[in-house]
Amino acid sequence: MSKEQNFVDRLWDFFCSLKLAIVTLILLALTSILGTVIEQGSTPEELAAKSGWSVDFLKALDRINAFDMYHSWWFLALMGLFAVNLICCSIKRFPFVWKTVREPRLVADDGFFRSLSNVEEVVVAKGTLDGVRDQVANLLKNQFAAPVITEQDGKYHLYAEKGAISRFGVYVTHSSILIIFLGAMIGNIWGYKAFVNVVEGKSVDQVWTRGGKEPVPLGFAVRCDDFDVSYYEGSMRPKEYSSDLVILDNGQEVLKKRIEVNDPLSYKGLTFYQSSFGPAGDPVFRFRVRDRASGQAVEVTARQGEHVPLPGGVSFAVTNFAENYERFGPAAQLHVNTPDGRHGNPFVVLQNFPEFDAQRGGEQIFSLLGFEQRYYTGLQVAKDPGVWVVWLGCFLMVLGSCGAFFLSHRRLWVTLQPEGNGVRVKIGGNAHRNQPAFALYFDALKKDLNDALASK
Repeated sequence: MSKEQNFVDRLWDFFCSLKLAIVTLILLALTSILGTVIEQGSTPEELAAKSGWSVDFLKALDRINAFDMYHSWWFLALMGLFAVNLICCSIKRFPFVWKTVREPRLVADDGFFRSLSNVEEVVVAKGTLDGVRDQVANLLKNQFAAPVITEQDGKYHLYAEKGAISRFGVYVTHSSILIIFLGAMIGNIWGYKAFVNVVEGKSVDQVWTRGGKEPVPLGFAVRCDDFDVSYYEGSMRPKEYSSDLVILDNGQEVLKKRIEVNDPLSYKGLTFYQSSFGPAGDPVFRFRVRDRASGQAVEVTARQGEHVPLPGGVSFAVTNFAENYERFGPAAQLHVNTPDGRHGNPFVVLQNFPEFDAQRGGEQIFSLLGFEQRYYTGLQVAKDPGVWVVWLGCFLMVLGSCGAFFLSHRRLWVTLQPEGNGVRVKIGGNAHRNQPAFALYFDALKKDLNDALASK
């Protein structure tokens, strides 16, 4: 009659359960998909505007911290439960593996040989027991591994093994998962993701976290010296954009780098990613205005919406601007005001075609000489003090996985005993993984052993 388990035993079996591991892995995968679909750090209203989803539905998700899922108590609890399950499973099986490696079975009897399935062989060799022992030991040493020799009841028992350390590959992999979890939790607790906009020629020394009410000081300053953007031909869709950033620490320039998308700048544990951009204020235009009748020309500067006086009492204003107008390049839309303040009809001036406006037939001929538009660069700032812990875990995971999947613990047992005028030799072996490959190797080893003993 089996003894009824107490609460502690049932709890231990629960945490060692394979079903628990499968369920937690599925839940972690599903929640990770949710965290990918829902833009982390945004708000229900922002996501509803982008996706067209119901705001009420998104607000319901927000109540379970779906918009900051990786910091939520339930996601951390899932990670903790999986970690406990992993630790308990490892503890439960580790003593057996440790004993198998540290205290191998050195003596194999007939019953044990029968448990080795089809990887056993019986041969009869001529010669003395000691001579055959030395011959078999040398063969194993040269082709497999140096054996441990045990003498018992007038018999010699040889045991050899290779790849015993591969038994621990799975535990290295388990440890790597726990280390990755630890690194992720360190990053979640002591790290942050923030953003900041830096205008060309300006610097900042603090950033704003998502939903944060107070800025986070950097401890140094970041300056944007220049911003460049290029567009696909015939459209205003940006092709690539980059920023020249300078790190100022204690007022001294310590680092310069041009950053692009997927090529960030890192300094003192902070990483600055190129995230967005936009115009900083109105552009400043330079025009040459020529009087059609007299041919006299003046150069003036103007901002969008500003009324600029011209000789003769008239004035003009820039009402719109495009950096690439219908594939003709930069263009400005203007209108001329009469001396009594009446607006004339709007017209377009093209920078790449200085005499284009002459075809309009107006009293003044406008040429767009150039413009200056300052931009701000939008930076995403990430601080992750656990990143090196995660990288350590990834390295150990690769190492452990290679040991667990590509190596195996291979063992050979040989028993020698006198029989008539010769020696009865019995050999068997197994591998804890990739048994078919070991069977092929074992067949070749048996043939070599038979050939060696027959030639004596």
